[in-house]
Amino acid sequence: MQSLDIGAIMQHLPHRYPFLLVDRVLDLEPRRRVVGIKNVSINEPFFQGHFPGHPIMPGVLIIEAMAQAGGMLLMEELQTRDDKVVYFMALDNVKFRRPVLPGDQLRSEVEMIQLRSRTCRLKGVAYVDGQVVAEAEMLARVVDR
Repeated sequence: MQSLDIGAIMQHLPHRYPFLLVDRVLDLEPRRRVVGIKNVSINEPFFQGHFPGHPIMPGVLIIEAMAQAGGMLLMEELQTRDDKVVYFMALDNVKFRRPVLPGDQLRSEVEMIQLRSRTCRLKGVAYVDGQVVAEAEMLARVVDR
């Protein structure tokens, strides 16, 4: 079990503000699973338009947070990361269960289902306060930049 702070996350992922959606990795077990945290603040730029007076984190960004956590699993496998990036190829069985609001802490738990060469199947579930807010199956591939 290993945890990673934002500095280590930024060494694994190419994303940067305002699109880096993993603030901390609580647990990373190579080739098995990862648990990532996103602290959702009212200061997030997307809340300006989604929706004025009724801020809700866009569902696509909840899935993106899970995908970025999953990307940590794939990038952990590589000896060199500087010239690689993870592309997501497919999303299946995506479900949204409840809204994510400012002040929530989004917990993304992503499990590696299958790894073949540079392609990986993942299953992610996102939680707030122990309640499922979203889930998805993802297919991703590590490619050269």
